[in-house]
Amino acid sequence: MAASEDVVMEVPDENIQRFTVELEFVQCLANPEYLNYLAQHNYFKEEEFVNYLKYLQYWKDPKYARFIKYPQCLQLLELLQEPKFRNELINVPCTRFIQSQQMQHWSHHFRRRANLVNNSAAKKETDGKPEIRMKEEPQS
Repeated sequence: MAASEDVVMEVPDENIQRFTVELEFVQCLANPEYLNYLAQHNYFKEEEFVNYLKYLQYWKDPKYARFIKYPQCLQLLELLQEPKFRNELINVPCTRFIQSQQMQHWSHHFRRRANLVNNSAAKKETDGKPEIRMKEEPQS
């Protein structure tokens, strides 16, 4: 085989399905109401489920994290490693607080992002062009 040839690896279908299922589940962790549901149905008390949450931490690796659309799920996955946090999720006020914090983050994020985009566009328009200033006439 020549060095310039591309090597194509076949990925078994069960690996693709597992990847997809785990990706969807990890992203569901970004939903505080879903976390509340899991807490109310005692999933967080099951050792197997807690071990599964530990296993899922591989999603924080950049080669996997690039597939995630809701990055806040990784922070919540990290918090789910703590028993105290898992126990608090059964309380609706706790989940509402998490939800409100997410909403605040998103609103500020989008506002900052819009400002960055607008500032970048404005800078591109003025790059390479001399700045023209009008002289103020002295007032008598």
